[in-house]
Amino acid sequence: MTPLPDPLQHRTADHSIHELFLRRWSPRALSGESIPHAELQSLLEAARWAPSTYNEQEWRFLYAPRESKHWKTFFDLLMQANQAWCDKAAVLLVVLSHKVFSKTGKPNAVHSIDSGAAFQNFCLQGTHMGLVVHGMGGFNRDLARTMLDVPEDYSVEAMIAVGRPGTIEDLPAELRTREIPTGRNPVKAFSCEGPFAL
Repeated sequence: MTPLPDPLQHRTADHSIHELFLRRWSPRALSGESIPHAELQSLLEAARWAPSTYNEQEWRFLYAPRESKHWKTFFDLLMQANQAWCDKAAVLLVVLSHKVFSKTGKPNAVHSIDSGAAFQNFCLQGTHMGLVVHGMGGFNRDLARTMLDVPEDYSVEAMIAVGRPGTIEDLPAELRTREIPTGRNPVKAFSCEGPFAL
């Protein structure tokens, strides 16, 4: 069986950063093993400590372990291409963000950014724990809102698959060649001093 590739064999930072950022990637190969509830709570605890505007903590995480009665509802939200490998996830989650300030009801322009920060904390904790954490946009948001009773003042942002790493052979054949940590654009490609010049 072919193990997942080591990200550090495929990635190099141009500037000094913590190794955890290079190790974080989004494989699809999952073993099918369950994870203890305590491990899921550790991931959510990491998300809890993300920064947020006025300490709003706009993020909400709905989840379904594979052995739960909610699994099929969450699994059926996924596009077929994601269902092909998510069937071996231990937990599926839906990430929401509260679109308005809780105290005033006024629009919060950065609700998605803050929830994205919570997602990143969740991902990095998963990397630290040796878990696969794979975020997805390929799912039916309207169906998620309906099936999961999401109020209108929340945005349905993303889904996440979590589980223990599998092997390349655990994937459908058409996905096996894609199971490689990807690189990133250089810093100068997305940043500049002063006015927009990118």
